[in-house]
Amino acid sequence: MGVEQQIAFFLRELKDGDTWRRAAAAKGLGRVGRDEHAWVLVASADDRTPEVREAVAVGLGRLGVAEAGRVVLPALMDDEDPWVRRRASRAAILLGLDCPAIVDAHTRLLRDPDRHLRINALDGLEALGVPGHVPALVALLGDPDPAVWGRARVLLYRLRDDPAVRAEVVRTAEQGAGDARVRALELLPAQWTGRLHDALVAGLHDASAQVRSAVAARLFDVEATRTRDALVEALEAEREASVAAALLRGLGRRGEDRVAGPATRWLGDAAAGPSAAYALGAAATRAAVGVLRTAVNDLALPGRTRAAVAKAIGQAGRWDAVWLLLPLLDDVDGEVRAGAVDGLDALVDDGLRPWERRSVAGALVAHLAADPTTVWKTHNALIGLAEALPGLRRIVDRTPTAEVRAAALSLLDTHNATDDDTGADLARFVHALDDPDETVRFHATEGLAHWLADTRTRPPDQERLRARLSALASDDSETAPARAAADEALRALDDRRL
Repeated sequence: MGVEQQIAFFLRELKDGDTWRRAAAAKGLGRVGRDEHAWVLVASADDRTPEVREAVAVGLGRLGVAEAGRVVLPALMDDEDPWVRRRASRAAILLGLDCPAIVDAHTRLLRDPDRHLRINALDGLEALGVPGHVPALVALLGDPDPAVWGRARVLLYRLRDDPAVRAEVVRTAEQGAGDARVRALELLPAQWTGRLHDALVAGLHDASAQVRSAVAARLFDVEATRTRDALVEALEAEREASVAAALLRGLGRRGEDRVAGPATRWLGDAAAGPSAAYALGAAATRAAVGVLRTAVNDLALPGRTRAAVAKAIGQAGRWDAVWLLLPLLDDVDGEVRAGAVDGLDALVDDGLRPWERRSVAGALVAHLAADPTTVWKTHNALIGLAEALPGLRRIVDRTPTAEVRAAALSLLDTHNATDDDTGADLARFVHALDDPDETVRFHATEGLAHWLADTRTRPPDQERLRARLSALASDDSETAPARAAADEALRALDDRRL
């Protein structure tokens, strides 16, 4: 059947067929019809059955005759049937219709109970670059559907310089409810915090936990004493673990020592406990550290909380921190072991006492080889500890585990630490250039480059070493960082100052 025959068939069916045949004919005309057939579809837009009205909207969108669409699509976008409204709104977007009637129809759909129609309305307004009805648009920030509120947020951000949009976003940030208020706050840059200050402080006691967390986040960086007082009062009154956790972390970050009492009370909560531990460590008062000392060995606490306590002990840095943390490297709970490593890392960064360095180095080296779950965390804690170098050399020479070998080899890098035996590390770097593991080869190459540059020592058998480095630098199977390290080592090898 040719195109003309198909068109003639669809025209007859649209006039005389039953419901489903009329609907199929309307869609068929949209596929094969010409511009003049758009007006035939317009004549069927008031068909008694929604299936046909829906098909008319689809056909008009396919034909692409904007003038015909303007005549009937606004009414179809208000149709009592949601499927008709849905197809009509998509057709209006396809046709690029921008007349006031279409804008008004999209605006009414912002409140439609059908999520698909709210999405269509937002897509249509986004295409036109207009907000429609500003309060209705901003209200969609509180929509439960991410596809809806996400689109609303994008459109509001695009229109952020519109005074009406800005005013409604600010009003919602000050007085809105629930998620709408939270997302309105997210749309406003930090410089708005001062103007919103009083509303934010009042929001610390909002019925919504999400609002309380959001307003607290905006207030943590405010220096005013009254703001800090309000945050502390809010923490004292808070009964929701998620909000208490946010307040504890924010106030802890500011070094607020008044959090010690509430933090102690929240320490046993599975959700807020880690934040409470952080706040106690940040306060670092005698009382706060006393609570941490007791908590770190309290097996009734979740492992995640004990891990946070261990880290906090290291960050607080009291005289006995090292001796509290070292036994935890053998704890049965992997999270606690990791927390102990974090705590020791904090102590190493702050500077260990001379009599602590050897004990910490020895324990961490043993842990590096024994606990495969914290290899790189332990590696980081060992950076700068020259007392660890002898043990690290033994690991490089003996361990069968490639990841542990790579970590230990990296720590022999002269950028991390050196001692009287650093000169002997050259042979380890050269040998590891042929290691079957690419991570080991990378750290060997990088370590060799730094060794050559820092020691200014000319290695034996330079030509063989140069050939191996050249091969690594040109080997496409090596990672880009490994090839770059090989190039760096070649430049160091060719340095005339060696």
